[in-house]
Amino acid sequence: MASIESRVVTERDSLEALRDRLRAFARERSWEQFHTPKNLTTAIAGEAGELAAVLQWASADEDLAQYMAALEEEIADILIYLVRLCDVAGIDPIDAANAKVERNARRFPA
Repeated sequence: MASIESRVVTERDSLEALRDRLRAFARERSWEQFHTPKNLTTAIAGEAGELAAVLQWASADEDLAQYMAALEEEIADILIYLVRLCDVAGIDPIDAANAKVERNARRFPA
């Protein structure tokens, strides 16, 4: 896996492109009926539990190399469901995150 800093970002890497790909994926399988905000939120919670389980018994100083494949898999699941939830709910996740960081900066000044 290339480091985040060294990767060249392309249009394919945008959240909008991923959103559109996931929207089409769901539509092609008639899964839109199952992608309600409640169902997607529940799916995120379940996947977050699976992510936590990957490192549940790892020590704080343990090398993460042996866990990388499982971490990537669970992080991908969470991102996929989160992007679908944002799409279904009409939320721009970048705008929401930036607004939250701004609120946190006011709340917790440096």
